[in-house]
Amino acid sequence: MIQIAPSLLSADFSRLADAAHMVEKAGADLIHVDVMDGHFVPMLTFGPAHVAALKKVTALPLDVHLMVDNPSAMIPLFAEAGADWISIHVEAAPHLHRDVSAIRRAGRKAGVVLNPATPLTALEAILPDADFVLLMSVNPGRGSQPFIEASHERIRLLRRRIEERGLRTLVEIDGGVNLKNFERLCEDGAQVFVAGNAVFGSPDPAGVIRTMRDIAARKERR
Repeated sequence: MIQIAPSLLSADFSRLADAAHMVEKAGADLIHVDVMDGHFVPMLTFGPAHVAALKKVTALPLDVHLMVDNPSAMIPLFAEAGADWISIHVEAAPHLHRDVSAIRRAGRKAGVVLNPATPLTALEAILPDADFVLLMSVNPGRGSQPFIEASHERIRLLRRRIEERGLRTLVEIDGGVNLKNFERLCEDGAQVFVAGNAVFGSPDPAGVIRTMRDIAARKERR
């Protein structure tokens, strides 16, 4: 099933509750929360308090993407705050199995993230333990970047490896997702779509989500 996860990184930070209500009403499946620590990536964004506040205003699962230097220290804080999905970067986690296990012990879906230049082979040992893999299709750290076209092939290769191993791991894609490439990304095999500027930069954010949902429904009927 294709899932749509609007990213609050591109929303008006002074009206996050309104943004959450809007995307929920429009048919989104998740809300994506980009956590940046100012070290692993240059920007500073959301903390556990923001996640806890969002949990009070939406029934949608919160998909928390930790772009942080020390994910081991952050996992318990965001799990306690109410994150439903927690993903950590392969590049930032020297003890990846331990961290993924910690997320799952907390009762959350565990994801691993790859930057665009990190080879898929970095997933070989952890893939059976991950609920989802988040492929970055831009370099992390800021919104509104153009989609890296080589990501299409990475999605197809990852989907093939998952199927060959008989796994049920979801493939999530984040960065430059928009109405122009959404259908092709569905065809590549992506299942969870993070969309920031495409949604919140549009004059009709809810309409973008509904259009994505319509495209997804057609793909799922085939």
